[in-house]
Amino acid sequence: MCLSTVYKNNTAPESILMKNVMRIECKDGTVVLTDLMDRTVAIAGTLEYANLVEGVVLVKESA
Repeated sequence: MCLSTVYKNNTAPESILMKNVMRIECKDGTVVLTDLMDRTVAIAGTLEYANLVEGVVLVKESA
């Protein structure tokens, strides 16, 4: 199972949006994250990149 940590705008520790993310959905300018406990976080923005080997995902927040 590949779980990831999702960051907002940069990969600094203070930019973590959610850990243990198992699902990412992008729809209508919103990125919806779901973690292992089935909690969700939605953020207006775009998926910049995902490195699933390292478990790092970067979301760029809309201004």
